[in-house]
Amino acid sequence: MKEIVSHIVHQLQDYYPEYEAQELAYWIVEETTGITRAQVLMGCTPKSILNLSSIIKQLQEYTPIQYIFGHTKWMGLTLDVTPATLIPRPETAELVDWVIATNNQHAPLRILDIGTGSGCIAIALKHRCPKWIVQGVDISNEALKVAKKNGLTNEVDIKWEKMDILSETPDSVDIIVSNPPYICHHEKADMHTRVLDHEPHTALFVPNDDPLLFYRRIATLKAAPKLFFEINEAYGNEVCEMMAKLGYTDIQLKHDIYGKPRMVFGRIKA
Repeated sequence: MKEIVSHIVHQLQDYYPEYEAQELAYWIVEETTGITRAQVLMGCTPKSILNLSSIIKQLQEYTPIQYIFGHTKWMGLTLDVTPATLIPRPETAELVDWVIATNNQHAPLRILDIGTGSGCIAIALKHRCPKWIVQGVDISNEALKVAKKNGLTNEVDIKWEKMDILSETPDSVDIIVSNPPYICHHEKADMHTRVLDHEPHTALFVPNDDPLLFYRRIATLKAAPKLFFEINEAYGNEVCEMMAKLGYTDIQLKHDIYGKPRMVFGRIKA
């Protein structure tokens, strides 16, 4: 099996940094054979991998490995992902942790996840806080299909609903959490092709002349006394200033583990 890992790394070394090529190699092996990295290192009996050349070719074209296999592990959950949904990021897990750490986990709080995508935020919140009443909304029918399946897979009871937050108004809740589109089109030049060519643009991009489009709309609704955002690191101060002008208080800009301003919280009299 070590030889297979070395072969995969060799095939990917011109496309990915060495450490990432190794991670991908072990991921492929475990996904296709069930053999873990530890077992490989212990000299587990070699096996052939079905469709290995196809998997490698897709990775050489920068198709995310989560899309190749159709799922990912995130916050202890197994989640289906498709090109209709974003792949859950580590910083989004930090947002979930922040919401949980700063609220009563044992009260029947009503939570609304706007732009739910794969349902990762809603599912993680409900999984960790079963007493919370969680709803996930999205404009994409395809994303909602994935979210619903993920909810069933992870055995959580969540209400899923199609909603265009730019034109529709949700019912009042206790907490709104959202990771909305926040990348301007002019930032495409700095993005890796694995994101630009494969992940859903409707979940990524906002107009160049209105980067706060979704933040401002959601904040203006004032549909919850507590609002948590994942944000574009370039617009942390702008999001905070916008919320302050709308009457939000106790506004907090939180940095992720990489030191980047990626989350904002604010309170308002809803």
